[in-house]
Amino acid sequence: MKIAVDAMGADYGPGAVIEGVVMALGDYPDYEFVLVGHSGKLPFYLEKYGIADHPRISIVHAETVCEMSESSTVALRAKKNSSITVCARLLKEKAVDAMVTPGHTGATVAATKVLVRTLPGVDRPALAASMPMQNGGRFLLVDAGANIECTPINIVQFAILGEVYAQYLFQLDRPRIALLSVGGEDIKGNDLTKESFKLLEKRTQLNFIGNSEANVIFEDTADVLVADGFSGNVMLKGIEGLAKSVMCWLKRVLSKNALRLTGAMLAKNAFIELKSFGDADDVGGAPLLGINGICIIGHGSSSPKAVRSAIRVACECVSFGLNERIVARINESCSTTAELEEELSTGKLVKESHEH
Repeated sequence: MKIAVDAMGADYGPGAVIEGVVMALGDYPDYEFVLVGHSGKLPFYLEKYGIADHPRISIVHAETVCEMSESSTVALRAKKNSSITVCARLLKEKAVDAMVTPGHTGATVAATKVLVRTLPGVDRPALAASMPMQNGGRFLLVDAGANIECTPINIVQFAILGEVYAQYLFQLDRPRIALLSVGGEDIKGNDLTKESFKLLEKRTQLNFIGNSEANVIFEDTADVLVADGFSGNVMLKGIEGLAKSVMCWLKRVLSKNALRLTGAMLAKNAFIELKSFGDADDVGGAPLLGINGICIIGHGSSSPKAVRSAIRVACECVSFGLNERIVARINESCSTTAELEEELSTGKLVKESHEH
């Protein structure tokens, strides 16, 4: 197996990425890694970490980098030789089995969608973020930010993408699927959620349990929470921000006097365990589900451990045959784009005839 790794896309340069690859070399002795980045800059880091002449490491030159401040369309059109675009091109040409990038999410979605394309029957790809629950389990948030504007067709397909990935990740036969909305009743929500609810309800092959509000999803109410990318990303960023704030608040109140400080020291291991519940380094990265190739997107500030974890996720997705299972499930549930469009169109015609 061969994995392309975007060595230039991280916030802090290639160092953390290459250190993560060094860790992965030990974890996967039979895998090869293609480092994509500027061939004049990467050798310094390869020398630093002692893998300059490693037989399972190769470099593919990428002249530029997609900056986080750039829009995805500008990054794709103006930087056709960026590290993200080169990774996507290698994936398209089947020169690698998967790609991993801690770079620009929007540019990665755009590059893979244009170059690699989506799987047969899938309209748009979706990011699947693994989130912690109160009982120590986890659930998937799909879409976590790949698509700002979505249709009911997209939402149904996101549910199927999430279902297949949850079957692998959580070892479940029939993952519970919920739709993110402002109320549990099917009449609650906007036009998108109401129409999506109707389509999801008709797919009896899915274990669709209805709407879920954001405040109860952490109580083990569902295994897959489906949302449009805008709502999903707002929820994800809000959770990340709240987690950071809670830690700051804890530090502030625990440092008010010596007695509290002593108690905090005694409870140090408990705080370490608490932090591990949402440790992004263990998760590594979110798969971009629905792309005709395995693509894992990590956080821009990924540590070496996070890069290693993202590589692990990529390898496991390939071994699981994730994409083959997604295509089979899409066809089985009659949820290709064309089938869903016909269903929506027929529904609208029926509604119009009743109105007249």
